[in-house]
Amino acid sequence: MRSKTGICGIGAVTAYGWGHESLWEGLVSGLPGAQLVEGFGETRDLPGWVGHIPEGGRPRDGSLHCRALLAAAREAIEDAGAHGWTPGRRVGLIYGGVRDDMRTWDGFHALGERLAYRRQFIGMMPSTPITSLMAEFGFHGPTMTASAMCATGNAAVLTAKMWLDAGMADDVVVVTTDLSATRQVVRHFVHCGVAVTDAPPLEACRPFQEGTRGFTFSEASIAVVMTQRKTDAYATVLGGAMTHEAHNAMALDPDPTTAIAAVTGALENANADAADVRYVNAHGTGTKLCHRTESQILEAVFPRSTEIYSIKPLTGHSQSGSALTEIVTTCLAARRDLIPAPKPVADGHPQLMDGPSRPESGLTVKTSIGMGGYVTAVVLDAA
Repeated sequence: MRSKTGICGIGAVTAYGWGHESLWEGLVSGLPGAQLVEGFGETRDLPGWVGHIPEGGRPRDGSLHCRALLAAAREAIEDAGAHGWTPGRRVGLIYGGVRDDMRTWDGFHALGERLAYRRQFIGMMPSTPITSLMAEFGFHGPTMTASAMCATGNAAVLTAKMWLDAGMADDVVVVTTDLSATRQVVRHFVHCGVAVTDAPPLEACRPFQEGTRGFTFSEASIAVVMTQRKTDAYATVLGGAMTHEAHNAMALDPDPTTAIAAVTGALENANADAADVRYVNAHGTGTKLCHRTESQILEAVFPRSTEIYSIKPLTGHSQSGSALTEIVTTCLAARRDLIPAPKPVADGHPQLMDGPSRPESGLTVKTSIGMGGYVTAVVLDAA
């Protein structure tokens, strides 16, 4: 029988600020983390809505990307210690990213034929902050980089659980980071018809509601510590599943069979029944295709008593950072006795949560969908 896998430490750097307390305070305020930023509108002389990570962290850590990654991981490790965790002999690390440090690479490409300082160039390698983190804490367990586009956080958590179940590691730190909200990247997501910069987030991003247009682009670095040893854990990862639609590089399959199978497979893997699930913490980007697929999953798998919500109107969509942001939110919601679901602004799905509320007993399923066809689901017991 598999041991329980707990999330015992969390760390966060988001558009709300540095530290998971900043994330929580932002969520309960009901106000989005994104701001109007000059140059992010349709033209360079117009502002647009985007959720940038603010400056911060330890200067000696390097670029803002490295600073945010290391700060989130350090906070999670310190937080885990405060919840009774001590590192085992083999502490592994899974880093998740997509196009995660575009801000730094934009500056690199602007050099043209000029050479960057060697320290600066090496600091841009994704292995560098990981090496720094492992060396700082003396960790020697398995280490890897994972990517499943916007579903990366879920995929990384499930991979960490597999390592623990297989005895490959005693504990695993999972950290996902995305600092790709450059004008060039954001413009192209707008051009693809999924991101919105010309309207405030609560107007543009309305998951499971009428009038939704898409998501606000954002950045985040999020970390969790996972273990099967006894701690005062925030939540237990009961199981999950990952699959791929194999349909289109961008569009979701109109036939939801594969997506539904990911969720039913997650429940089977977790030895849980659909009737046990009280909440679906959705991918919920606010795009029409995501709305369609996740609504079909909700209606095909879960009873009408299961409620759905998405925090993306508040946090924005940070690609590889999104799923872990939402898992951390589930952890905080259980500990703070409040689910910070955004208040609906239009008519919506009958199972959509009507704003912030006290959590009721039952499991949470965290769904996450990645561009290209990645579909993932994690089953959490945060009671």
